[in-house]
Amino acid sequence: MSQEAAGEGRVRVVGTAHVSEDSVREVEEVVAEERPDVVAVELDEGRYRQMKGGTPDDIEPGDLLRGNTVFQFIAYWMLSYVQAQLGEKFDVEPGADMLAAVETAEELGIDVALVDRDINETMRRFWSRMSFVEKLRMVGGLAFGLGDSRGVAVVLGLFVGLLVGPAVGLFGGAVGIGLDVLARVTGGLFVFAAVAAALWVVAGSVLPTGERAAVSVGVGVAAGLVGGVAFGLADPLVARLGPFTVRVLGSLTVGVGGGLLLGGLALTLATAFAKNPDDEVDELEEFDMSEMTDTDAVSAMMEEFREFSPGGAQALIDERDAYIAHQLVGLRRTGRDVVAVVGAGHRAGIERYLTNPEELPPMESLVGTADDGLGGVPWAKIVGTAISVAVVVFFGLLALSTAGNDTLLRLFAAWFLINGVFAAGLAKAAGARWPSALVGGAVAWMTSINPFLAPGWFTGYMELQYRPVNVGDIGRLNELLADEETPVGELVSDMFEVPLFRLIVVVAATNIGSIVASALFIGYVLPLFAVDLGGPAGIIDLMFEGARNGWDVLVGLLT
Repeated sequence: MSQEAAGEGRVRVVGTAHVSEDSVREVEEVVAEERPDVVAVELDEGRYRQMKGGTPDDIEPGDLLRGNTVFQFIAYWMLSYVQAQLGEKFDVEPGADMLAAVETAEELGIDVALVDRDINETMRRFWSRMSFVEKLRMVGGLAFGLGDSRGVAVVLGLFVGLLVGPAVGLFGGAVGIGLDVLARVTGGLFVFAAVAAALWVVAGSVLPTGERAAVSVGVGVAAGLVGGVAFGLADPLVARLGPFTVRVLGSLTVGVGGGLLLGGLALTLATAFAKNPDDEVDELEEFDMSEMTDTDAVSAMMEEFREFSPGGAQALIDERDAYIAHQLVGLRRTGRDVVAVVGAGHRAGIERYLTNPEELPPMESLVGTADDGLGGVPWAKIVGTAISVAVVVFFGLLALSTAGNDTLLRLFAAWFLINGVFAAGLAKAAGARWPSALVGGAVAWMTSINPFLAPGWFTGYMELQYRPVNVGDIGRLNELLADEETPVGELVSDMFEVPLFRLIVVVAATNIGSIVASALFIGYVLPLFAVDLGGPAGIIDLMFEGARNGWDVLVGLLT
């Protein structure tokens, strides 16, 4: 369909499927027949350069590690992977339609215009528009299989299980889980750690990594339950610990153990009732690529995506419709005839704007940081800053009270160790080198009270000292995921050999560890400390005492 206005040029919009051979032929034929002044393509500068065979840019470490960029990359990779899978299925290189438009225009001496928004800005806005649940589904789906809800079930199961720990520590005595039971559980934890570590070292030269981990954890759990919990082999060691430490370690072990059991049950149920993978293969076999450019089929697909993520669809589809339409209206006003080659999903929206350009949103609303729907107020940073201030004030007031240095040292040691163990432990589990994991763990206590820093940055920067990364790693990841014959264990191992994947997982795991640790400290450790200090009322009295003492000191300095 052509769009024009009085005294202006004409725009014909061609909707294509990015992995369709039919679309390639249609583009070549339309450009050759129309001989427009300009061929506009749904590309930005970076994707155009890469499509033309340019060398992938090195990824700037600061850009990759800052803020939500890791998760923006995950979203970008998922979209790239889906497109690569379709291209592999239908034997067409993704983006072949755009390349055909560019090459045909160059052969005929026609100007080429790049009219799409920068992909990095699109992905930033895409990520910020998505809700927390949508992000959880996307990340969980990537970790446990694209579109697979079982990953989310396991993560949520573990999260819910972790919440059991504080309840056990505070109220366990009412249901028979008193200090003596927690002492046996703590002993089981020590036995588990010792046996698992020993087996991990011994089996290093005998078993592959996956089996080595399974054997170490499985035998360690059995040894902990039998030797530590049932027979109390570690009781002499546990007896040297204070009641507070036993209560923390024991109840935390119960919570994590319950979470893992809950996650395993969720995974089992999800697997039992999940759709048969063969059914999905059959559906893909029957899929007709020509439907990708049919208006009704495309509209249905767009609506399904909107149901999954209304905000994400706004950034990925609606905003880009408007952005591309702005570019095309500008070209049309110069009096030139244009053939615009865009994805079929954008055609209807772009044509609507070309017919009614007065409905176009201002260009400044389509670039920069996306409005989160809350008036642009950075609530996450505000809340994070408030928590940081509250933690600092809490420690400061206790320091000015009569709580004693011993209490403060124990409190700070708990804050440092919990943050360090979770951040470093998850980083190491994700494949970080020991120096990187230890650096992330060492700074976690500090970064967890600063909303503008994250321990994953430090872990990531250390990892980058060992191996560089670049966007070419995306292609390698897609190649690995496209190989359906590779066993899952071997596939995951191969993916960790790709520097970019390893870096992303390490950074994300470090940050998640610190977040979990901070939540546990506030909702778990502090209440347990309160028990030793006279309960919540005792803590409040100490804080008021600290405030009065601080005021007296300040008045003394001023007078």
